[in-house]
Amino acid sequence: MPRFSRRSFLHLSAAVSAAAAFRVYSEPMLAAAARRRPIGTDAVLIDSNENPLGPSQGARDAIAQILPLTGRYNEDLTDDLVAAFAQQEGLNPEFVRAVAGSSPALGLTVATLTGPQKSYVTADPGYESGMAVATTVGARVVKVPLTKAHAHDVKAMLAAGPDAGLFYVCTPNNPTGTLTPHSDIEYLVENKPKDSFVLVDEAYIHFADSPSTIDLVKAGKDVIVLRTFSKVYGMAGLRCGLIIARPELLEKILRRGGWNAMPVTALAAAMASLKDPNLVAQRREINTRVRQQTFQWLDQNNYSYVPSVSNCFMLDTKRPGKEVREAMAKENVMVGRVWPSMPNCVRITVGTQDEMERFQAAFQKVMKA
Repeated sequence: MPRFSRRSFLHLSAAVSAAAAFRVYSEPMLAAAARRRPIGTDAVLIDSNENPLGPSQGARDAIAQILPLTGRYNEDLTDDLVAAFAQQEGLNPEFVRAVAGSSPALGLTVATLTGPQKSYVTADPGYESGMAVATTVGARVVKVPLTKAHAHDVKAMLAAGPDAGLFYVCTPNNPTGTLTPHSDIEYLVENKPKDSFVLVDEAYIHFADSPSTIDLVKAGKDVIVLRTFSKVYGMAGLRCGLIIARPELLEKILRRGGWNAMPVTALAAAMASLKDPNLVAQRREINTRVRQQTFQWLDQNNYSYVPSVSNCFMLDTKRPGKEVREAMAKENVMVGRVWPSMPNCVRITVGTQDEMERFQAAFQKVMKA
């Protein structure tokens, strides 16, 4: 499969024009759209599912070292990152492509595999980006409620989408932070319509220490997996992600987007992060500890929430979540947006211990007002 390089750019001009027909939606865009107040300089920002720890020290050192070379493109760094990830996962490098954050890859996948005759099936509540792209390309958007355990209801998704072009599964789910069992995803893959595909978004998988669905890609299934360095690796602002699928499927999806120039600093930071054998476990432990301490406080004060294994959770506000968001913003604490299917809840991103203590104080004040 040929690499999408500067040399092939002109041959992809038609594909670039097609890609320009839809807009890529991302987590920061959706979070910013939900804000209604200016953000104070000392605000607690727990509304965008970012990692407050930022890049690791190794990643920061790698960025500093590469800075003198950022005046040029560097496709070798892209190949190196792909090769390193493929080796870790036991994959042929032809099954992996680097992208500038996983949002563009998500949008391209939806735009390629759905349309007026091919619906887009997703969870409710679920991450909205794919729904927005599907609507733009004229696809029917099918939203299926989560199970009582807040997992994707794969049987209901199959029943609701006999015309599906793409089934989207985010696990752990955004916004609930809950897992869908690997066995359920296998069932979805084995029972889906013949010409449809399953897109598994594993943006938050490192927080849960749960099995990946990359094994289904290895097995040659109609599965696309997304990974990002924005979450556990703390590189949201650097923009680096990966898309994993069969080579011919990758070619079909990515040709729609044209040449994909990767940020050199992001490539260097991502490579350094992959090489750190302890980083993911350390970050997972920190996130779990702060999240569980927050849950303990909520329990002690009789507040309800959806138990999460990720870096976000849904908090029951007992009244319209939008009102609570506004009140929290006045306390200089920015909490996440509201999903129509859960109007009395807001999404909370797990911040630092200090940030979560400030959240607790502000939330207590708002709820008692």
